[in-house]
Amino acid sequence: MVDLTRAPDGLPAPTDDGAAHHLIGMRLPPGLSLAATNGKPIDFAPYKDFLVIYCYPMTGQPDVPLPDGWDQIPGARGCTPQSCSFRDHYQELKALKADVLGLSVQTTEYQKEMAQRLHLPFPVVSDVNLEFQKALSLPTFVAAGMTLLKRLTIIAKNGNIVAVHYPIFPSDSDPAWVIEYLENHQR
Repeated sequence: MVDLTRAPDGLPAPTDDGAAHHLIGMRLPPGLSLAATNGKPIDFAPYKDFLVIYCYPMTGQPDVPLPDGWDQIPGARGCTPQSCSFRDHYQELKALKADVLGLSVQTTEYQKEMAQRLHLPFPVVSDVNLEFQKALSLPTFVAAGMTLLKRLTIIAKNGNIVAVHYPIFPSDSDPAWVIEYLENHQR
């Protein structure tokens, strides 16, 4: 059985391929509403203050094998540790006036199981039809016949993307980067 709560040693680190450089200064897609684990549609544009959207390929499920070769794909492994890390820092992020959303291409039903199992205090959004991905031209990769998001985190303020963390490695280091950014940009 695979331990999904921690990334194994020796994973290949992703490199910056430039696929996220265009995001700074873009607006979050107006009028795009996607299903979320809290049962409410999420519209990204109306968020005030800071919105943190961490995008990830896919979370594994207990007793379900990961796709063949998953650990050899740079940046693929670590979605559960990343989500748990955002969970563990959630109150600190809220204190910095940031809302948090997870986002992947899995269905809402798939995500609900994960969100409940990991006790996530924030919604996880399903981009199953790649609408958010296409609107922002987010980087993707293909594994086991699935088009998946590369791991990246967006920080938006009043609907404008102000910071992007890409690539992210190790995956559970992401909240520390977000917290440092927010502490240095509070106004």
